[in-house]
Amino acid sequence: MSEQIKLGLYVCSGCEIGNCVDCQNIAETVGSEYKAVTAKVKPMLCADEAIAEINADISAEGLNRVIIAACSPRYLTDIFRFGDNVLTERVNLREHVAWIQVPKEDETQLLAVDYCRMGAAKTTNSQIPEPIQLDINDTLLVIGGGVSGLNSALAAARDGYNVVLAEKDERLGGFLTKVHRLTPQKAPYYDLQLNNIGDIVASVESHPKIKVLKSCTIHKISGQPGLFNVTAESYGESYEFQVGAIIQATGWRPYNPAKLDYLGYGKIDNVITNVEMEALAKEGNIRRKSNDKPINNVVFIQCAGSRDENHLPYCSSVCCMTSLKQALYVREQYPDSKIYIIYKDVRTPAQYERFYKRVQSEENIFLTKGEIADISENGNGTIYVDVDNTLVGENIRIEADMVVLAAGLVPTTLVEEDTSEQDAVLEDGKKAAAGAEQGAGILNLTYRQGTDLPTLHYGFPDSHYICFPYETRRTGIYASGTVRSPMDSVAAKSDGLGAAMKAIQAIENVRKGTAVHPRSGDTTYPDFFMQRCTQCKRCTEECPFGTLDEDNKGTPLLNPNRCRRCGICMGACPERIISFKNYSVQIISSVIKSIEMPGSEEEKYRILAFLCENDAYPSLDLAAQKRVLFNPNIRVIPVRCLGSVSTSWINDAMSAGFDGVLLIGCKHGDDYQCHFIRGSELANIRMENVQEKLKQLVLEPERVEIHEMAIDEYDKLPSIFNTFAETIKGIGANPYKDM
Repeated sequence: MSEQIKLGLYVCSGCEIGNCVDCQNIAETVGSEYKAVTAKVKPMLCADEAIAEINADISAEGLNRVIIAACSPRYLTDIFRFGDNVLTERVNLREHVAWIQVPKEDETQLLAVDYCRMGAAKTTNSQIPEPIQLDINDTLLVIGGGVSGLNSALAAARDGYNVVLAEKDERLGGFLTKVHRLTPQKAPYYDLQLNNIGDIVASVESHPKIKVLKSCTIHKISGQPGLFNVTAESYGESYEFQVGAIIQATGWRPYNPAKLDYLGYGKIDNVITNVEMEALAKEGNIRRKSNDKPINNVVFIQCAGSRDENHLPYCSSVCCMTSLKQALYVREQYPDSKIYIIYKDVRTPAQYERFYKRVQSEENIFLTKGEIADISENGNGTIYVDVDNTLVGENIRIEADMVVLAAGLVPTTLVEEDTSEQDAVLEDGKKAAAGAEQGAGILNLTYRQGTDLPTLHYGFPDSHYICFPYETRRTGIYASGTVRSPMDSVAAKSDGLGAAMKAIQAIENVRKGTAVHPRSGDTTYPDFFMQRCTQCKRCTEECPFGTLDEDNKGTPLLNPNRCRRCGICMGACPERIISFKNYSVQIISSVIKSIEMPGSEEEKYRILAFLCENDAYPSLDLAAQKRVLFNPNIRVIPVRCLGSVSTSWINDAMSAGFDGVLLIGCKHGDDYQCHFIRGSELANIRMENVQEKLKQLVLEPERVEIHEMAIDEYDKLPSIFNTFAETIKGIGANPYKDM
């Protein structure tokens, strides 16, 4: 039995809306067309009295659909909530009409009425979402026992969650167990600090809510957030357990020093790496590797392989601080030795600048910017370091007993094409972990799209780096510490705390049946009408988050707790069998059809604009605050992601007589800004199908445009809208307008 729709329409006349349009006419027109139980105009819908009246109407009239025609849905989200049994739709009359249109004009009034029609069409064709609530496991799995993983485990345990900490080595602590002293971590940021990793390890091993598995290998992870099934091995014993979320804090390894032969490594005995220098300092015996003699002069070479397109294109973040620290090691053991630091740039951000100045002021420590021209040996152990383009403007030659290369960091998720040399220098003798695209590795996920976290071109796990750095492309699995980005131990600790918070949020969202960021709180999930599935695999291949597995025939298998609710699978499906209860091909088609289409004799154009809700739609709100005028012939439909746009919507629009269609989404490419990773990119790829359809309809290709923009480029939006409107005016009316 179908649900009886009981609609309430509430139009706000405040915030300049009533001065721009006839609100009573809107309420009466749309209320009559959609058979609203009640249709009212209020001077301030967000006022306590108005909210109380709406709640009273819901109770008295049994309303299960409410339209709030007022300000942007991005505002006052906590006020316009009327319970789980009421579907609320926000219609933006303030930013999208009153603030960007000429008041009291006929076209302005038509625009406002159309927006309310669109809201009514959407809500009356939608169903009230029913979240999936499962009996979940709220234990956290932390993989990696370094500083980030240890702090993640402690943070979660102290918040009352059980934690399983898996470490591949026989002891906890990660690289910090090999570190002699720490760089300054507190005011006044002058002096080196004692290494307290032992205290942190002791806290973890004694905590009653943390189970530690050392010498551990993860053999398999299946399932979904709240219900991850893990198979692991520790000291030859097999373990099977379930967890709710996963933190990967597997850390880093040094850049392969064998590739630094151009700086003398492997050719000259007394050329060592910063990792090897740290080991000498920890042993308390910094001496020449070749003959175990004391050193008189030492040269530290920064960016050894880092910030170099032939090696590591990025800055490894910690190398400068490490060399400054190690210069003090040498200064302490050999007060009269000459210490030279050759750098491209010194990167000691924020308070660390004080430490840099302290080292800079030390006697016998010399720092200069320069480029290494050559490193050679004279045969008796003396090393010549030739430096060009120095600060003094002269080329110099330094005689040294030892050269220390500040080799960079690479994440454990990086796989090199040829790991034979890499394997030879790894201390644990194990092969490096692989990224998802390349096969087996650390997590050994059973996902259709790969066994590990998808990686970027530098080997770091892929995420939307600006907006949600911890959110990887695998929902409920979070990267933390140096596996996510180069950082020092202070940042790694904070990163561990942040990852723990995100993992806990994921568990609690799953418990309620809601999505994680960026559609946090969304209770919908995709529904598949399998009777019409053709096993084309478009949905399983294009989902950026590995939500869908598939059986042997290629039929998609849904893991709803992995889903981010972006709708990219919906936009990908040629059979249109994927839908959400309040967002589907059919629902948006009804929204398109609800817009009043003027006849060709009226010489009025109608343009449809699909705007991504993450950047493009908020950009229109921001532009509206500047009171910039927009063409009144454009009707905006917000979409979850441009990747969710079905090409059938564009076909429907053109067949219905729309003169043009705009699509505006996030930036894609190497520096993508798409909140759903590939959505904007996929929308651009699908444009080929749109252009083919335009040819079939004998319509000009210029009638459809796609743009990308970041939210801070909101000032470009008026030009995009108004220029496209002029283009459509030049082309002329859609010949299908009167059909």
